[in-house]
Amino acid sequence: MPDLTYEHIRATLAAQPLFEDKTWQLSPEAWPLTPDQLTQLQAIGTACLEFHQALETLYLRSAAGKNLLRNKPLLAPWVADYLDRGKPPALVAHARDPKNRGVFPTVLRPDLLLTDEGYVLTELDSVPGGIGLTAFLNRLYAGSAGDPAVLGAGDKMIRNFHASLTALRPGQANPLIALVVSDEAATYRPEMEWLAHELQLLGKRVFCLRPEDLFPLENSLYFDVEGNPEKIDIIYRFFELFDLPNIRTQKFIFESWAAGEVAIAPPMRPFQEEKLGLALFHHHRLQDYWAESLNATSLKLLRGLIPASWIIDPAPLPPGATLDGPRVGGRALTDWRDLATASQKERDLIIKISGYHETAWGARSVVLGSDCSKEEWLHGVSQAVELAPTNLHLLQAYRKPRRIEHRLYEGAPAAEGSSPVAVAKAGRLRLCPYYFVMGGKAELSGALATFCPPDKKIIHGMSDAALLPCRVMAAS
Repeated sequence: MPDLTYEHIRATLAAQPLFEDKTWQLSPEAWPLTPDQLTQLQAIGTACLEFHQALETLYLRSAAGKNLLRNKPLLAPWVADYLDRGKPPALVAHARDPKNRGVFPTVLRPDLLLTDEGYVLTELDSVPGGIGLTAFLNRLYAGSAGDPAVLGAGDKMIRNFHASLTALRPGQANPLIALVVSDEAATYRPEMEWLAHELQLLGKRVFCLRPEDLFPLENSLYFDVEGNPEKIDIIYRFFELFDLPNIRTQKFIFESWAAGEVAIAPPMRPFQEEKLGLALFHHHRLQDYWAESLNATSLKLLRGLIPASWIIDPAPLPPGATLDGPRVGGRALTDWRDLATASQKERDLIIKISGYHETAWGARSVVLGSDCSKEEWLHGVSQAVELAPTNLHLLQAYRKPRRIEHRLYEGAPAAEGSSPVAVAKAGRLRLCPYYFVMGGKAELSGALATFCPPDKKIIHGMSDAALLPCRVMAAS
């Protein structure tokens, strides 16, 4: 496929209010994936869904005080305590409601870093932004002919997003779907409005709403369309659960769900959105559980993908006991505060809040020990310990993304009639594949590549990064 010109990309982006006040580096070509990488991404989607299914069973059996293994005893009530910590009792009860059993997020998006050893999974997001952005970029880079090599060509993301939601109402033709975006998540409202518009062009009844647009009639939820109330069948919530107290209509949402009048995706089950699930996967006392609960292929894949992770729990230890965690000064930890004395080399570690907090998304709580001052590291450790009674933190081994190259347009036009030149630039990659859950399977429907300058240790969307869709290369 020929390169996209700088002028064409700029003009296409400028014509879309979706990208108002957003800038990033531009590239003439999508991010290349080999057929083997595509196969691996498909396997990762399967493993992520299996992980969610196993995590639900782990949580519910822990909460009920039931044995976790088939043929030998293993009780772990502390798992539910960790996952429920700091959550309102009513939300915990909702998460455990039998009507929610087997209900999982309809969109799964792992954050994958490309390292010298392969991909590393640092987070698994079930309320991800970027769905509209990635779908738009897929369309832009696939071109008017719809290049099938572009992952998600043919508006696959848009169609599968809708299909994953309508699957919640089997047998109902063209249900009305409300994409409900809170004020806290307002920066993502333009892409949700774009998605709703594109689906309306396909004849689908999809609307982007604010929480205050909803109102109850008997047990159902409605919104106003030109003076006429329209009944909502499915809500796609684009708000975090910690934001529920700011959503005035939350009472009506819960009541309508309880009456069976509305389906909600992703389900309002906070244990599914805690990063500490990754630490539970590595917990030494749960290894037999994961081995029993996961397919052997997925188990092996996740063990290679998820870096060593621990829960920072400052509960007192008995004399002589040590923590399951990294070593400092060659010694096992007996107190998480001992991390404060780690050398810079030993601080190749990340601290981040697990979830249910306003800093739990967008890398806002992340502290990378090897890339901060000793004072910043000390503050990060102290905060994790102090907040543990209500908000647990995750400690994760940092695996550095590898340095690679991709062509970017360099600079802005120097003069009228001139164009920037595409130049190979060094950088580091975060890959975010999007999987839509339908029929018990995770369907890979697109992926967003974030290509950052090599000096950036924490990779996320930023003005000096390039945001790109992916393209599968021909087999060599």
